[in-house]
Amino acid sequence: MIRRLIAALVIVWLLGFAWFAAALPQPAPPSVKTDVIVVPTGGGGRIDRGLAMLRAHAAGKLFVSGVDREVRPREFAAQYKVTPAEMACCVVLGFAALDTRGNALETASWIESGHFRSLRLVTSDWHMRRSAGELEEVLPKVRLVEDAVPSEPSLKTLFLEYHKLLASWLGRL
Repeated sequence: MIRRLIAALVIVWLLGFAWFAAALPQPAPPSVKTDVIVVPTGGGGRIDRGLAMLRAHAAGKLFVSGVDREVRPREFAAQYKVTPAEMACCVVLGFAALDTRGNALETASWIESGHFRSLRLVTSDWHMRRSAGELEEVLPKVRLVEDAVPSEPSLKTLFLEYHKLLASWLGRL
């Protein structure tokens, strides 16, 4: 009986990992509009994609969560070629988050202070499910659009992220 239970759990785990690795989330088109764009730092292409969506008028503001405290807005603007006008009107940097859960909490605080009702989450394809889950937990009434940045994650990255996702799900039970 116990061996069958263990075998069933292993099969479920393997099928879950296969689904996780084979069906990564995809980008959302710019025609899908939201109040704001949220980009958690940490992966290549995320901020560039967020800025592209801002410039495509997919939303009116861009919030970058988890920016290193040493980074100054001028440095950020120079690195990502953001004009002073864009920084002044449309780009907000958050410096409080250190991890995915922190990104969700920092984002929730900013979203609630601005009374926004929808957000476009821009993050790596392999990171999207966990990041979106954390945001949905702290912002259940906010419409979330998933806009994944395509990547070529290693098997190790997928393996680690799958287990972080499982831990995140189990932590919410």
